[in-house]
Amino acid sequence: MKRIIILTGDELRHQYFRTCMALDPRFEVIETVCEGVEKSLGARTRQRTDTSVLERWHLEARDQAEADFFGEVTSHLEDRTHPRRIPKGAINDPDEVARIIDLAPDLLICYGASLIRGALLDRFAGRFLNVHLGLSPWYRGSGTNVWPLIEGAPQMVGATFMHIDAGIDTGRILHQIRADIALGDSPHSIGNRLIRKMTATYADLVAHFDALSDLPSPDPTQGRLYKQADFDAEACARLYRNFRDGMIETHLADFDPAQAPPLVRNPVLESAA
Repeated sequence: MKRIIILTGDELRHQYFRTCMALDPRFEVIETVCEGVEKSLGARTRQRTDTSVLERWHLEARDQAEADFFGEVTSHLEDRTHPRRIPKGAINDPDEVARIIDLAPDLLICYGASLIRGALLDRFAGRFLNVHLGLSPWYRGSGTNVWPLIEGAPQMVGATFMHIDAGIDTGRILHQIRADIALGDSPHSIGNRLIRKMTATYADLVAHFDALSDLPSPDPTQGRLYKQADFDAEACARLYRNFRDGMIETHLADFDPAQAPPLVRNPVLESAA
């Protein structure tokens, strides 16, 4: 049985992820390192002096949607993750790195942690997985499942599982999934439903890690690197304008998977389904 350490954040979606992962009997979570929320999108947006009313509503709606999707699970299921909370960005501190190495996990599993540097990458090369909530390489960086909705491309909302490296969402891709979209969706219901799907898929990847196939990745020169500052009042307005103007209804009526970029699909997961 694989012994894993999870590196993640500490918002409700991260708590849901680590709680569900630790309840899977196919591997053991020996510790979870949870970075703080002091530099989160919510914290940054609320501190800005030019934040629009719509941006504040967007964050309030996101918090409520996370509570609706994940709150009952995190409140009622046993937490077997052995969480240890650290400040945002402290994951690369020498003491933190030494502690993780001393625990000698078989795999490191990352979701929503800071950009990893140095010794952890070297020590756990080939045994360090990351999930990027976005379809890489087309959408890399920050907010990469909001930007497809801003740009009118809901078919490009998804998640990419990869071997982590020193770049920003540039590791060798193991598997990708696309979001499931339903009539009446909001940006937050799409994202939260994807997180539930991502968590189950990640668990399968960990359980079948030794049998995973090496697959060619998409052309890394495609796509764009999005920055936190790119999501401003105008981008937020475009997001909700698209929903108001029927983007979801049009997608459900017209989307043809053959017209979207092909995703990386690991045959081990396909056969285990």
